[in-house]
Amino acid sequence: MVTINSAQDALKSAYLSVVSEALNVNANPLLAKINQTTNDVWGKEIIKLTSYGVNGGIGAGSETGDLPSSAGNNYVKFVSSLKNLYGTIEISDKAIRASETNAGAFVNLLNAEMEGLIKASNYNFGRMLFGDGSGKLANVVGAGSNYFTVDSIKFLIEGLKVDYYKVGTVTDVKQNTNSMRIVSIDRANKRVYFDCDLILPDGEEYNYYLTVQNSKDLELTGLGAIFKTTGSLYGVDRTQHNWMMPVIKEASENKLTEDLMQSCIDELEEVAGSNVDYITCSSDVKRLYQKLLTEGRKNIDIMDLQGGYKAISYNGIPVVSDRFVEDGTMYLLNTKDFELHQLCDWRWLEDESGRIIRQKAGFPSYTATLVKYADLICSRPNGQAKITGITTI
Repeated sequence: MVTINSAQDALKSAYLSVVSEALNVNANPLLAKINQTTNDVWGKEIIKLTSYGVNGGIGAGSETGDLPSSAGNNYVKFVSSLKNLYGTIEISDKAIRASETNAGAFVNLLNAEMEGLIKASNYNFGRMLFGDGSGKLANVVGAGSNYFTVDSIKFLIEGLKVDYYKVGTVTDVKQNTNSMRIVSIDRANKRVYFDCDLILPDGEEYNYYLTVQNSKDLELTGLGAIFKTTGSLYGVDRTQHNWMMPVIKEASENKLTEDLMQSCIDELEEVAGSNVDYITCSSDVKRLYQKLLTEGRKNIDIMDLQGGYKAISYNGIPVVSDRFVEDGTMYLLNTKDFELHQLCDWRWLEDESGRIIRQKAGFPSYTATLVKYADLICSRPNGQAKITGITTI
């Protein structure tokens, strides 16, 4: 007979390793390239000493002259808080009781829930890799009784639960009491419909933006934060450390060329000693790159990547399109400079008695929650490059 205890055992033993593999390797091809480690995690923070420049204790001299004076490595301390990443499944009591005498039906039920959790987590995790940690999904440019018109739908998908904030002079203010679920998206008109009505003052300008539920300013430190050129990163002021600045080039006349790509790779190698091993871009830029290869009558080499992904190649470097890269943009990265520092791998959230399946308070259903505490650290921001302003029309 299927019971809550047997379901817990299945989630702990049979499902956890499968889910971890799916979220760590198969969630995103960039994530599959990044090392995941428990090093440099201290309590609730990641504290990492990072060297920059070269050791100064070198020089040439005469046979009887002074030896070079010592000058050790230059270090800065990166500090970042561990981000709390969650994924929750929910099964109704009715569904459990309906399948308690049929183990096969219950396995199918669990499989469906876990597949849904993996799909949603992969989407959210992949999105955060390219975000700036703020959790912002889109800006609101118009509204109706149950919809927002937004400036971009790249980070939005049906089923996502979101909050919306009004931009304030000091602090942005959350406007909704309960999280709103996206039920439909009119992609042609960038209109997002919700499962509830919106109450907005008449004539008010729509100075709002959307975030994932309860996630504002709590997400991973993704490429959006690493490629900023102002403020601080990991507690280090960029204005005092120019090596914290990545290379950002605007495409000349909005054109992508192999010469432009190579100039970025050469600059990273010459200035930072960084070797690009991964190129990711928006799908429109990937199509343009393929067109360049075809017009140049060059072979399109296909590479197999970890996690079952395939990519075309630029001089042996994989070129991968990602749904979350901004349109007209290409990143050229040295993934060896990135690490996902984590307190532990994915685990089920347990109560004091070790239970992972708990009744949802006030509802005839049960929930279980996956958790991971981690953040993304780039030890050499000036070893990464970005090309913007590429026009594909």
